[in-house]
Parts: sequence; structure tokens; C-alpha cells
Amino acid sequence: MATKTITERRERFETPSGIELPADFNQLNTEAVDYDRDLGQPGEYPYTRGIRQSMYRGRFWTMRQYAGYATAEESNARYKYLLAHGTTGLSVAFDLPTQIGLDSDDPLAVGEVGKVGVAINSIEDMQRLFDGIPLDSVSTSMTINATASTLLSLYLAVAKRQSIGFDKISGTIQNDILKEYIARGTYIYPPKPSLRLVTDTFAFCAREVPNWNTISISGYHIREAGSTAVQEVAFTLSDAIAYVEAALGTGLKVDEFAPRLSFFFNSHNNLLEEVAKFRAARRLWARIMRERFYARDPRSLMLRFHTQTAGSSLLAQQPEVNVARTTIQALAAVLGGTQSLHTNAMDEALSLPTERAARVALRTQQVIAHESGVADTVDPLAGSYVIEELTSEIERRAVAYIEKIDAMGGMLRAIETGYVQREIQDAAYAYQRSIETGEQQIVGLNAFQIDEETNIPLLRVDPVIEQAQVERVRALRERRDGEAAEMALVRLEEAARGTENMLPRILACVESDVTVGEISHRLRRVWGEYKEAVTV
Repeated sequence: MATKTITERRERFETPSGIELPADFNQLNTEAVDYDRDLGQPGEYPYTRGIRQSMYRGRFWTMRQYAGYATAEESNARYKYLLAHGTTGLSVAFDLPTQIGLDSDDPLAVGEVGKVGVAINSIEDMQRLFDGIPLDSVSTSMTINATASTLLSLYLAVAKRQSIGFDKISGTIQNDILKEYIARGTYIYPPKPSLRLVTDTFAFCAREVPNWNTISISGYHIREAGSTAVQEVAFTLSDAIAYVEAALGTGLKVDEFAPRLSFFFNSHNNLLEEVAKFRAARRLWARIMRERFYARDPRSLMLRFHTQTAGSSLLAQQPEVNVARTTIQALAAVLGGTQSLHTNAMDEALSLPTERAARVALRTQQVIAHESGVADTVDPLAGSYVIEELTSEIERRAVAYIEKIDAMGGMLRAIETGYVQREIQDAAYAYQRSIETGEQQIVGLNAFQIDEETNIPLLRVDPVIEQAQVERVRALRERRDGEAAEMALVRLEEAARGTENMLPRILACVESDVTVGEISHRLRRVWGEYKEAVTV
């Protein structure tokens, strides 16, 4: 296929998910949308129009900025900076060793400490991370999966040291291990014990931490790996179905844990498809919970979600243009009814965000909230022919995927056979081909290019911090009560070999100054490590 010039339009108009777009949906006189069944009222089943009657007229979405790098002290300073400039919720990024259960002095952690997030090894690190930030006054989201139960336990232990009751804290742990096997790779243990940690967290928090979101079922990383919007909805909700079934299998009742389930979606550049995607996911989840799992608590039917703008859409070329991309993506999330939003910074294709770039990203949300007018009415695009048809079509196509996965035996089986991974790989390949042929034009990449060096300030993580963090964790082991730490680990191992809830044992470990790596290694001893099967 010949490469298109930047002045040519496509011969066929369709969304990135392959949904054809006629010139005018009004001319179709479509009856595909049953307004009584599919739309309803805002705050009412099936929640197509939002989970709250007043939506942003009551209050804005939580404005989060994902942040964390180097040491706990440096990340703490960034959090205070963001809070001072209007952030209404914190979102913690952890470094790769922390994500995969390695302490900073582990030989496998060399070169990675503090690079893509903050290094957290112990309760002392967690205390430094939130120094001067009362945990009952802020909502905290933690992007952590394989070690989610340990990082949550560290957060709870800090709350106790601040004399704050568990019922007074709020926030979210991602805790979505299935998408790690699909798209991201920061797993440790095989799926079965990993799912046990997830459901143990559900049960523990239902009793002890009632305002905590125990999971953020993530389509974000599925989309970043190259999926379409339809696949993002389908695979995310199939993961969610697997978690609900696993929790029910432990004896939990659906309305005991489902109200604290939350979701995490991506927002890309095609504004109309993205708005429709969020509405379709919300409606489909309500139907799944009512019709498949017989949930009766209205909160169990509500798809509450955080959104992050698309990191994979950001370019190193002409990085200032990324502000425009992020604005469109953030606007789509707001028009789609998100409860929480992170906007990426313009420099993230090049480095971790500088303070200035993070501030501009936050200001983007604030302009949408306070100046655009889109938050002044509920579901402002409702009734648009194109939005309603796209919403219904995305739902139909997602249902087809979910039914296919069910026929395979469920999401776990679909992952084990490599089906989901192959579908994402095929979509990513097709999109990349469309860029290479010029069918999809990307400003600054294959269209409207300029010959100019990037000249914006970048954040550099000082390599000296790695050795300091290594010395810090070793000093902790030297001065702690070694006997108490070992006893806590022995009891953790006993619990892992049995059936009791793991969270109280993990909490006892962190309160005895046991490190993240030590907890993970002890569980590796019992459960082993997962090795991914090669799929072609």
C-alpha cells in the first residue's frame, strides 16, 4: 500500500477499534439504542449516564498525579508540592524491584532502584514517604500488584503509627494480578496463589478497612500493550469476572466485596470512541453483576473507575504537542464520567516528569473542571446519535469477546493458552502497520515533522541514591529484633501452607520490620515462581 501524504484523507472512516463511521448517524434512523433499557437516568441502573445523579455538579473527580521516584524523601516532597498546587489525591509509583518483591540490596535490583518509582523496602520507608501527610486526610492510590498485599499492610502499619483507625483511611491498591500475566509482566507467583492473595485482601478489607478499594481492575496496561478500545473493555471485564468468581469460591457473598471493586482505564486520542467506551463498560458491568452474579446492592453494580491518559501516545518528537493530546484524552475521560483522573506530563516520553511538567498536567485537569463547562451538566453527550450508537456497538463487540472467553473456560484458561495475548499482539501489529503506511497519521511522527532538537529540561535520578537505599535497608536488618522478625516470617510461611487469611500475617511481618523482599522470598519458598509460556 502506498504511503499517504499528509493532505490525503482516509477512504474509509472508522474508529481505532474498526467500527465504521458513516458521515451522519442521524441519517441512519437507527433503532439500535433502546433508550428505556440502555440509558436510564444518571445515578440509576444500568448507569450508562453515570453512577451519581449529580455527577460533577456535586463534586469534581479526584485529581490525582501519579508520582514517585528515587527515595521516599524525594517522593514525599513531590507529593507535598502537588497537594499545594491542587491535587486532591495521591497516586504512588513504585520502582521495579518493589513491584516484583526485591529489596534494594538484592543483586537483581542493581541499576533499577528508584528509577521508575520510589523504592519501598520497609515500614521505615513507608513512614518517610508519608511524613507530614496525615493518612486520614488524603486518598491514596498505589499502583502495585504482585506485592499489593504487602504494600497495603505497610500503609496500614503507618496509619496505626499515626494513631489513625483503619476505618478512617481511603484509597486503592491496583492488586490486579491477572493483567500482569496478560500485558505487563510484574508477577511473582503462579496464578492460583496470586489469586488467593487478591481474595484474602477482599475479605480482610471488608472486615477491617471498609473505605478501601481492594482492587483496581486495569484495562490501562492492556491498552498500553496495544489492544483496541473494545478489547480493553472486554478483557478488563473478563478479568473482573474471574476475580468475582474466585471470591465467591472462597465463600464470600457478592455484596460483601463487590461494592469496593474499582477499575482503571486508559484514555486515548479518539475522543468519541473513548467517551463511548467508558459508557459501554459501565453499562455492561451493571448487567453482568445483576444478571450473572445476582448482586442486589446498587453499589455492587456501579463501575467506579480511575482514568489515566495514554502514555503510549506520547512522543519524544515535539513534546510540547503532548499537552494537546493529554487535554483531548482527559476531556474524553470527564465526558465519559470518570471518578478519578491522572494526566500525563508532556516530557514522559523522555524522562520522569519535572515539577513544571507535572504542574502543567495538573492544570490541564483544572482548566477542564473550572473553565470548559463540561462538568456543569450530567453526561453532556447523552442522546448524540454517534455516541449512543458507538456505546452500543462497543458493548456488543465486548460481549462477543466475553462469551468466547467463557466458552474457553474463563479468563485464567484464556491467559494460559495465550489467546488474550495474541489478540492484543495482533491489534498492536495492525496499528503499527497503519502508522507505517500512513493510513494513521501521527503529528510529529509521520506527519508535520520538523528537524529540531528537543530542548526541554529533564528530570535525572541521581545514581547515588541507590547505594544510600542499599545501606538503609541493611542498617534496618542490623538493628531490628531479628528473633521477632524471623518468628513473624515463620508464621507467614505456615499461613501460606494452610488456608488462613494471609493479610494479618503480612501485617505482623511489616510491623516487625520484615522487608518487602523477605516476605516475597518466603512466599516464593512455598508457592514458587511463575514462568510464562512462550506464545507465537
